[in-house]
Amino acid sequence: MRRKDILSLDFWSREEIEEVLNHACELKRRLAQGERFSLLAGKNVTLAFYEPSTRTRVSFEEAALLGGARTHTVLAATSSAAKGESLVDTARTLVAAGADALVLRHPAAGAPALVAGHVPVPVINAGDGAHAHPTQSLLDAFTLWERLGTLDGLTVTIIGDIRFSRVARSNITAFTRLGARVRVAGPPTLLPPGLAVLGAEVKSSAEEALRDADVVYLLRVQKERSSAAHLPSLAEYSRFWGVNEERLAPAGPEVLVLHPGPANIGVEVSAGVAQSPQALFTTQVTNGVVVRLALLNLLLGGDTYASRS
Repeated sequence: MRRKDILSLDFWSREEIEEVLNHACELKRRLAQGERFSLLAGKNVTLAFYEPSTRTRVSFEEAALLGGARTHTVLAATSSAAKGESLVDTARTLVAAGADALVLRHPAAGAPALVAGHVPVPVINAGDGAHAHPTQSLLDAFTLWERLGTLDGLTVTIIGDIRFSRVARSNITAFTRLGARVRVAGPPTLLPPGLAVLGAEVKSSAEEALRDADVVYLLRVQKERSSAAHLPSLAEYSRFWGVNEERLAPAGPEVLVLHPGPANIGVEVSAGVAQSPQALFTTQVTNGVVVRLALLNLLLGGDTYASRS
């Protein structure tokens, strides 16, 4: 990988995305064979999280440990940020203390890019505001690529809070770059302008968006970023946009359902759909570890790998 940082997928080529997918595939194969890695031996991966997280934080920690690195996790509430230290000063402090890579989650869009311009080590964006979540999109692409062999020609429908979702933007980019046709749908107040420019088709109803879809990607309502002006109630959202077995029926016969988590059962997805064999929620979590291990290894110059045949 020629990039110093992973800030978004906006300017990534298909070949760069496939490099990560190939590497993740090889690492997953080796892990399944019981291999123990020292890919990142001697490296220190530091996580700085200014927003709550379970899946992303734990999977980065597990990925670093699997690679043989040391990890440190810094939470904003218990760091010097609570005393007024700036983000850049915190990042410089963490690098001075020995961090070889910084994984940053922050509520402000552009925060990882700001930090990347002030530190010499790789910075990985673990989610910045409503802007981007590149590692989530790479693990989502890997989950589909591993299961189906390709994304070329797939119809992927993304339903939910598109306006405030960093995952939606990154996934539209990743999926279209890999050859998929992407549809989006949700309440008009939760659809931002410019979706067509990103390569997505906007549909006016869940039913229209779901028709003949190969993949359905569900997003929760980002209550921490939206207001009552955007959505009167979750009950109303569920009535028109929640995906249950009946609403999913017009999709393709072997449709796959993904969700970045946490899923709000009974709001954007029914218990029946979430617990069905079509739902790959836990597979995404498992794949998140191996994809993030692949990214850390590629950034920090660890082990080589064999390309997927």
